[in-house]
Amino acid sequence: MSGYNKTGYLSENFKIFHLTDTKPITVDFHYHDFHKILIHLRGNVSYCIEGRSFDLNPNDIIFVNAGEVHRPVINDNSTYERIIVYISKDFLNDYQKENNDLSLCFTQAKEKQAHIIRVPSFYNSKLGTITKELEASLSDEEYANELYHEILFLEFMIQLNRAAIHEGIEYISTTSSNPKTVAIIDYLNDNLTKDISIDSLADLFYVSRYHLMHSFKEETGYTIGSYITIKRLALARQLIADGHSISEACYSCGFKNYSTFSRAYKKHYGCAPSSKDSVSAPLMY
Repeated sequence: MSGYNKTGYLSENFKIFHLTDTKPITVDFHYHDFHKILIHLRGNVSYCIEGRSFDLNPNDIIFVNAGEVHRPVINDNSTYERIIVYISKDFLNDYQKENNDLSLCFTQAKEKQAHIIRVPSFYNSKLGTITKELEASLSDEEYANELYHEILFLEFMIQLNRAAIHEGIEYISTTSSNPKTVAIIDYLNDNLTKDISIDSLADLFYVSRYHLMHSFKEETGYTIGSYITIKRLALARQLIADGHSISEACYSCGFKNYSTFSRAYKKHYGCAPSSKDSVSAPLMY
């Protein structure tokens, strides 16, 4: 399995970083088991998410759902500055109520396949103000700071969701992607548990087998087979965490053989299938 890696752990409900790179960095395709928000502050950067590429402007807000393969592409030597927020899926699930769903911004990004919102006058908006307060609270050592930090984070998520559903907000569509590759990725995600072969994909999308494999790897950084496997493993891991048995998760996510599933799971996650498995060290991009 090659081309992308699962990176990052999250033991808290959320984690916030303000990062600045003054030299160009190269980032491989990767994914996380948690949601990610990136507020782009400066830099000539494109962001690739599930085969779609977006050219970023200052203060663009990027939503990356848990399990989505992504990476930034730094286009020149200019300074790359951003705020990154990692959010536990379970934490957001506690706030999934009618008219009070803090994960709505991620759901909309996935449904619209438009992962970027452009907020006019970001730093003069309520969202910009609460973002600055939230950042400042990271170094606050006043009484009940942890509780205050969480209250600010909840207000940040409320203002972010209000911005995401506001009629005046612009969702940024894909700026430079191969439509056929995007269509293939969408098909794979919609049919993940089915029996999918390279030949059947080639027939379905009217391309040669060689061209399909070559273009997919060239444009996304990973093979079709690896992409399918990693998505199935991520789905199985979520099913196990939700209380399904390991064997049930194996067959429900598209694997035909338990031993094949177990070997792939251990190779990728570094441990046997379990409701509690190990994760790797964090990377912030």
